Amino acid sequence: MRLRTFPVAFKLLERKEEMGSIPFLRRLGHRSTLCQLLNMVRNFDWTVGADATDLMAPVCTSIIGLTGMPEYMRDGTFRCIIWSKTKRDGEQYEHSIPRIPYGKYEAVVLGPAVYNPFDPNMILIYANPAQMMLLINALQFEHYEVMEFFCVGESSCADAIARCYLSGKPSLTIPCYGERRYGHTQDDELVMALPAGVIDTAVKGMEALYRRGIRYPVSYAGVQMDIAPAMPGAYASAGMLELTRGKSTILLLGVTGGVATGKSAVSAMLEELGAPVIDFDVLARAVVESGKPAYHEIVSFFGRQVLNEDGTINRKRLSEIIFADMEQRKKLESFTHPRIGEAYIEQVLRHSVENPNAIIQVVVPLLIESNMNFMFDKILVVYISEHDQVERLREREGIDEQGAANMVRSQMTIEEKKGYADYIIDNSGTIEETRRQVRQLWVELKRLQQQKALKKEQD
Repeated sequence: MRLRTFPVAFKLLERKEEMGSIPFLRRLGHRSTLCQLLNMVRNFDWTVGADATDLMAPVCTSIIGLTGMPEYMRDGTFRCIIWSKTKRDGEQYEHSIPRIPYGKYEAVVLGPAVYNPFDPNMILIYANPAQMMLLINALQFEHYEVMEFFCVGESSCADAIARCYLSGKPSLTIPCYGERRYGHTQDDELVMALPAGVIDTAVKGMEALYRRGIRYPVSYAGVQMDIAPAMPGAYASAGMLELTRGKSTILLLGVTGGVATGKSAVSAMLEELGAPVIDFDVLARAVVESGKPAYHEIVSFFGRQVLNEDGTINRKRLSEIIFADMEQRKKLESFTHPRIGEAYIEQVLRHSVENPNAIIQVVVPLLIESNMNFMFDKILVVYISEHDQVERLREREGIDEQGAANMVRSQMTIEEKKGYADYIIDNSGTIEETRRQVRQLWVELKRLQQQKALKKEQD
């Protein structure tokens, strides 16, 4: 996200004496606002703590549960001094603000989350709208849920901190006037409080989006340009889909898995049963042959270090480079993927002419990472455990365990890939066990292809 300031770990303490056990904790020695404490953590890299006597007024302490609400706040007197027209409006305002119940906590501590200064209740993140959009997308990536956010106006800590505490869900809001005046929150900043247990979900979601090219800062496609080349395949490839899926009765099965899971073995079994193969690894080798456009682009970008003595691409050396650096991998894909796509369409059309009712298997190692799911009627994931992947890869490539583990972990995890599958072949057992699963799958694929053909005929 490239945040401007530290994410803030926030914790309420049942006993104020607990502050003494937190390393490097500062108490200011004068009364302050909660907004000021937040700014000290965000920008000064401090860990700070306070009890009710350290904070400026009940407007802070009553929201985070360190005190109750005095009567002049309950009846609207305080709020109508500035923020509401009448005392009645002020009373309605106060009773609409979410608050952590008084009576359980005596103190609050805040610190830079990066140092893990204590086990927090929540993490507060300050970011601009584009960064917050990315964070929301990351939180929604798995177990999607529409996110609802609130703004009480002044006293925005109620919407971030108290609402997050009470709901157990992330809470985004617009920092209020007081937080901007006393806490120096910038004009372009929003704040989100996340329950501590949600952070791993956010990070995993952001990593998954990063692999799909969703990153901050957002790169501009150009408002006056033809943006088709910049669009994800699922948005921009309607013409290709019409050619490969919409105008024929063939059934396209995308076959994928992790490195060393046995995709080739399963593919060979399907081919024996009658499914012709389009292998993206074979296409990838063909498009980088000496003299072809992608070959020249690769050599120009990566240098002659990726060539064998005979001038051909050294695939092992190139793999070592791209497996260690996601940006380098994306650059290589920009050279090869358009050419692979053209070759793929040619082969699909050829198979469909030879057999209009063909079940075509398309083997793509990085099918899901490359956002190609939309291209196929069904997705098959060939599965073995990550531990078995590392062992098989180590034996196959003659590399050490760490090198094998790095190659496996440079891809989306095999467990995550299972979530995208219509079918899973567990290839961790014997050949006969795998073959039995493949035969069962073949029966199902034939049934689906016949359904597709019948629907096409009826249409």
